[in-house]
Amino acid sequence: MTVNYPERRARLAALLPACEVDAVLVTSLVNVRYLTGLDSSNAAVLVGADGSALLATDNRYIGKTRGLDVETVEAADVAARLAAPGVGIEAAHMSVATFIRLGEGLVPLEPLVEGLRAVKDDDELELLRTACAISDQAFADVSARIGPGLTEREVARLLEARMVELGADKPAFESVVASGENGAIPHHDPTDRRLRAGDLVTIDFGARYQGYHADMTRTLSIGEPAAWQRELYDLVAAAQRAGREALAPGAAARDVDAAARSVIEAAGHGGHFRHGLGHGVGLEIHEEPFLGPARTGRLEDRVPITVEPGVYLPGRGGVRIEDTLVTREGGPELFTKTTKELLVL
Repeated sequence: MTVNYPERRARLAALLPACEVDAVLVTSLVNVRYLTGLDSSNAAVLVGADGSALLATDNRYIGKTRGLDVETVEAADVAARLAAPGVGIEAAHMSVATFIRLGEGLVPLEPLVEGLRAVKDDDELELLRTACAISDQAFADVSARIGPGLTEREVARLLEARMVELGADKPAFESVVASGENGAIPHHDPTDRRLRAGDLVTIDFGARYQGYHADMTRTLSIGEPAAWQRELYDLVAAAQRAGREALAPGAAARDVDAAARSVIEAAGHGGHFRHGLGHGVGLEIHEEPFLGPARTGRLEDRVPITVEPGVYLPGRGGVRIEDTLVTREGGPELFTKTTKELLVL
């Protein structure tokens, strides 16, 4: 994809006067990648309010900076630039030890780049579509093999391997496969528990493609579900549908959460939905914005975000249904296309 990195840095530079700083030192590696294109384990970029930029890394990555449209120096050479007053830092990403070492004149700032990253351009959205399409296809291929006797860990490894075979960089995160009573744990780590008839199985997974993360959850049934399982599934499906329909540019984050949460609360399961409704996705699997009862702010146009209500019954199991969507005028665009009908295997 062709990315206009100077334009991204210019948008960041435009925010600095209001922060009363002349420059900002960006040390989050994800934010450095967003602003320069460098993907590394050691880098920072100093962006001035005048639009200037200086990328710093060590000699392991200097070769990767060739062709980038930004001045590059080795990390040690950027320290002198920080002696001047009026340089801001990403307070959420710099350790206290580094802050002290670099100089007391630095100004801690609230996150800036994260807000810029929330709204995606066409190229970013296309990468996310591809990541979600890989996830959909991998689930279709692997679900045909799921049945009694497979362990949670085996299902996770089959799914992750298939995503890579289909072109993913790697899984977007460690997959969740939670069967039976383990379904009551929202982020259960797969174990050697074997799937058996009567289980609900929650599978939370996604592909990473060229750095962009997909996120999807489906809950399926091994054999015909019991009445309480079907009822629970239908409840979560209704809540998820309400959350999807509430997504719109201008919608308050807490109101989108409430649209789904109120459905679950009305059924008497409010205490069994213990996490926020969703989160942004992009270069990170969890990024701005976040949907939850206490979240502030409003959604903008072209923001990829998940909607993932769940109900978790201790000792019995649970259901979660999750899609990745993009806010659009006229209604959200769905990126994860796998059916939300309860799959009975």
